[in-house]
Amino acid sequence: MQPGRPSGTALRVALRRAAHQLLDDPRVLDDPIALRIVGPDQAKALRADPEAYDRTRFDRLLRAFLVARSRVAEDALAVAAAAGVRQYVVLGAGLDTFAYRNPYPDLDVFEVDHPATQAWKRSCLAACGIDLPKSLAFVPVDFESQALMDELRRAGLDTDQPAWFSWLGVTPYLARDAVIATLRDIVALAGKGGGVAFDYAPDSSSLTLRERAAVAVLRSRVRRAGEPFKSAFNPPELATMLTAIGFGRVVDLDAEALNARYFAGRRDRLHVGSIGHVVVACR
Repeated sequence: MQPGRPSGTALRVALRRAAHQLLDDPRVLDDPIALRIVGPDQAKALRADPEAYDRTRFDRLLRAFLVARSRVAEDALAVAAAAGVRQYVVLGAGLDTFAYRNPYPDLDVFEVDHPATQAWKRSCLAACGIDLPKSLAFVPVDFESQALMDELRRAGLDTDQPAWFSWLGVTPYLARDAVIATLRDIVALAGKGGGVAFDYAPDSSSLTLRERAAVAVLRSRVRRAGEPFKSAFNPPELATMLTAIGFGRVVDLDAEALNARYFAGRRDRLHVGSIGHVVVACR
């Protein structure tokens, strides 16, 4: 985040999720709000030229990963909701659309984001005519001066009840210590039956030369956008750390696992590359 400005990454991610609705069949993430939330001008441009987000192999790999990680988070939430979890916290919400198509009548959703990005999102929602559901609470948090736990409690999170968290597209932009500190907060807030789905960048020791090249391209892009990557993790070491801080079950989905789960048998050969992993960690 640049001080006082909304995240440019949030819009770019939303545009790729919207492009998925036009380009890919079957959809991995069926999101009827995706094309609305980016605004009428962006939606018109997308409909006129969706291939703008499909020109290179990298475009396809990134689009596939972005929708796959959202699908993992929403599938994990479905399991938690079926088990009785009634609170869902979207950390670093950006232009995430789940709260506006929430299929669970008794699920409360808390969207947490930097104040500048959240104010921008609210203006986008108003401009697009997207209604705010009663089940939604906005939680603006400046992590440099506010504590996540305090702000969620102030917004109405019941810490005596379990909560499920999603945390997508954020950890690479944070220092390792900040990532681990937030995961400790999530353990404390999630409660028995709660947990988190999040993605992370694998460190170079776990990648092939070709995979390192793909990650280098992504790192270069986000650095030029003013939002450089700051952390990466070794998958086995991360799993050990998650267990040590209190998660009881940890599932780390790499490219092979994501492709087997969501992209098998596709005629268009859309698939995920090795630019990120998605973790589901339960209390």
